[in-house]
Amino acid sequence: LNPIVLAADLKKPTPAPPREVQPVNPDVHPVTQAAVRGGVLSCAGRVNQVMNFITSGSQSSALLFLPSSQQDQRLFSVSLEWERQGDPTAYASATFAPNQANGCGGLYETVIYWDEPCEALASRQFGSLKSAGVMGGSLTVLDGGVAMKIFLLPAGQGCISIKKEVMQ
Repeated sequence: LNPIVLAADLKKPTPAPPREVQPVNPDVHPVTQAAVRGGVLSCAGRVNQVMNFITSGSQSSALLFLPSSQQDQRLFSVSLEWERQGDPTAYASATFAPNQANGCGGLYETVIYWDEPCEALASRQFGSLKSAGVMGGSLTVLDGGVAMKIFLLPAGQGCISIKKEVMQ
């Protein structure tokens, strides 16, 4: 016998009124749904926030790196390919850490190859950001504040932009 069923039978509860069936929330990103199914619960809100931000207005595919055990207490990461109309195909990576001071820490990076020199890209695409100088010999750093930087790396005739943002 199932004791839960037996206890329910003994109490003879009055039936609940029928509920309206709620549609699935379209704002819950498929990566968030997969992470929750995989046991990543405490970071679900942060995962959803970042995934909706990164993939907004794009076609994307994802590969999840789910922990093999204690899924809700270990790092969780996802890699994406995404494409927006008029922009080059890009790579993005996001990593989430549960049990941080802010609940769930996270960071994401996007990597895009642009078919133009870094100087032109900096002013056209990232003109509102200040230059923070050059790392090493050729990696330009643009300052988006304490938690966000954009790195511009010359690549042949073009430029690779790497945007990194930490959620604090």
